Amino acid sequence: MTIPTSSRGRRRAPTRIERAAGRAAALQRPRVILALLLLLALTCVMLLDGYLRAEVGGDQRVRTGAGSGKVPDKILNGGPILTFRGGQATTVSVPAKTIALTFDDGPNPTWTPKVLEILRKYDVPGTFFLVGSMVSRYPGIVKTMVRQGNEVGVHTFTHVDLSYQSDARIKREMEQTQLALAGAAGITTTLFRAPYSSETDAIDNYSWPVYQKLGKEGYTSVFVDTDSDDWKRPGVSKIVQWATPKGTKGASVLFHDAGGERSQTIEALPAYIEKMKAKGYTFTTISGVLEQQRAAERQAVAPDVSAVPSRQGDLQAAHHTATGMTLYEGKALVAAVAVAEWTLPVLSVGLAIVGVAVMGRFGMMVILARRHHRRRNRRRFSWGPPVTRPVSVIVPAYNEKECIANTLESLARSTHPIEIIVVDDGSADGTSEIARAAAESLGMTNVRVIRQENAGKPAALNNGVRSASYDIVVMMDGDTVFEPETVRHLVQPFADPSVGAVAGNAKVGNRDTVIGAWQHIEYVMGFNLDRRMYDLLRCMPTIPGAIGAFRREAVLAVGGMSEDTLAEDTDITIALHHAGRRVVYQEHAKAWTEAPGSLKQLWSQRYRWSYGTMQALWKHRKSLTDKGASGRFGRVGMPLVVIFPAGLAGGAGHPTDLRGLRLPPGPREVPLPADDAPAATRLPPDDVPRPHPLLHHRPHRRPPALAETQAHGRGRDSGGGELTWERTAGPRPLPSYDRPDPSPPDGTATSTPSGPWR
Repeated sequence: MTIPTSSRGRRRAPTRIERAAGRAAALQRPRVILALLLLLALTCVMLLDGYLRAEVGGDQRVRTGAGSGKVPDKILNGGPILTFRGGQATTVSVPAKTIALTFDDGPNPTWTPKVLEILRKYDVPGTFFLVGSMVSRYPGIVKTMVRQGNEVGVHTFTHVDLSYQSDARIKREMEQTQLALAGAAGITTTLFRAPYSSETDAIDNYSWPVYQKLGKEGYTSVFVDTDSDDWKRPGVSKIVQWATPKGTKGASVLFHDAGGERSQTIEALPAYIEKMKAKGYTFTTISGVLEQQRAAERQAVAPDVSAVPSRQGDLQAAHHTATGMTLYEGKALVAAVAVAEWTLPVLSVGLAIVGVAVMGRFGMMVILARRHHRRRNRRRFSWGPPVTRPVSVIVPAYNEKECIANTLESLARSTHPIEIIVVDDGSADGTSEIARAAAESLGMTNVRVIRQENAGKPAALNNGVRSASYDIVVMMDGDTVFEPETVRHLVQPFADPSVGAVAGNAKVGNRDTVIGAWQHIEYVMGFNLDRRMYDLLRCMPTIPGAIGAFRREAVLAVGGMSEDTLAEDTDITIALHHAGRRVVYQEHAKAWTEAPGSLKQLWSQRYRWSYGTMQALWKHRKSLTDKGASGRFGRVGMPLVVIFPAGLAGGAGHPTDLRGLRLPPGPREVPLPADDAPAATRLPPDDVPRPHPLLHHRPHRRPPALAETQAHGRGRDSGGGELTWERTAGPRPLPSYDRPDPSPPDGTATSTPSGPWR
């Protein structure tokens, strides 16, 4: 943050608002980075969840009817277990009176635990071919499965037909499933069953290269020779019948523990196990089958060696302990999936709650806005006697050379008597000179220009309030245009003595761009309707900086515009509630402002609004426990603002050119009362900014004899900076301000025409 220096070259301490702006600017970039990182993390979580559910990158194609001319006949006619020991494709059949129970598509949180309980009850091992995405979602089931003595194999990560996939996708499907197994149970496996596979005679020319590739990597591919077809849900008796091999033949039998409703499978499994045991069958795993085949081969070579009974470790011989990076990456994958599984439901519930709340609030807003419109547009509605007395219009300006002339031109058309106080907040682009020249060219004698060192908008507004001649002050931005009737409409609510401030209707002037058009909709829907609702609820949170009116003594009573926050308009509004003042909305008082024209400007504006509003709410947090108007705002308005911050806009646009805005023709100027007007309505003879005892934290020292003897004066502003004042050139000086043109101190003549002091 750059610390301003005075014209004498001395550095002055930054004001409170400058320090707050500096802190906000310092925090903005880290917060933006943090927000982007959170957005990136949320995006990754959503993509991961979509990938797990095959909603992202899913492939539902299944190949059928392909030829098998390239597949060796011994494979097509072989057993259900395909190995590539020694680089040669070999099939293995299940021994007689032996059943290898296999289950596909799990784990499933509903059906797999029931299957495991049945297997445990009958002391029967099974081989489960698991989908990696399901393993990562339900790691506890897999851990129990392995601990119970069952064997697991790979069934790809997303259950895709590998014959359609590239080598990279095949590798990714296998590796990700292995990582999921490592994270869930601390093991990897060499068993594999392809999705949509069946018996070996179904291997075609497209899937055969996949089995060869995986065989070279050490995988054993497992098929079936007896299918229960339980996925068809034909009934318990049919499932048992179809799963029973002919005669005493051994078989690799297929069941499903996931992939659909499996209640018939759960009922059929105990009956099937009991039936096969009654027929003298034994149950084993795929590794158990391979171990029996190896034992038979050893016995054939050495007949005198007796067969060794299968041990528990032989039933899980395909398992290997996961170590190193495989184990850590697997645990990281399971943890990431757990976060996704937890985040997405919470986010869904949160969005549902927010959606219901937003729709409820929208309905309430529409109803109350409609009621507000009907109430204010009744024929008999009146604020009281018409307010016709003059008011002061304060225009704080900082580097507004593109807009200030157009702003003054719109004020020259006002149908209500006004004095205009332009407070130049240390502009470096000649704003004050342009303002004086515009006033002269428009023949406006009711304009004063006050220049001060740059101290921020609150300080400029406070200088304007202290300099105001009338009991009602209207505040607007230097880049805003009023309609001719705006001021007249804006001040009418002050006929009600309880009204302390009035919020006007800020509208977007630059609607010819997409950003401008969207902001126009936002201003109408979010700000206009919102303020109607807040008006009826009597808890208006913000008077827009672009158009608002205040009782001067009410502003002074709360200490003026505060520099404690970046949202001085919200701060002063809440302070008025705290003081028991009523704040209302006047929809007929329209001001046209230039909304941000780029995303960067829009972001900067909304960040300032949001940050400043949160500061203001925190500053006035005690309103939650207050009574009266302050308590009403704290318990009604503050929760609405915190939960639904859409209507917080101060209405101030970005300081850009408003010359393209054209207003309907109106009277050029309504002059201020002349000398013969009542004393209460005439401007006082001295327009040098005056102190007020209630602004104790902003002492103002009037230069004593300087204003009486010099055409140009200097003093100190409320922030400790330098304040200068000048006369503006005007062809029709106000009688109450007309005075001789003194000579400058150095005795040289001045070319400035006589006119009111500024």
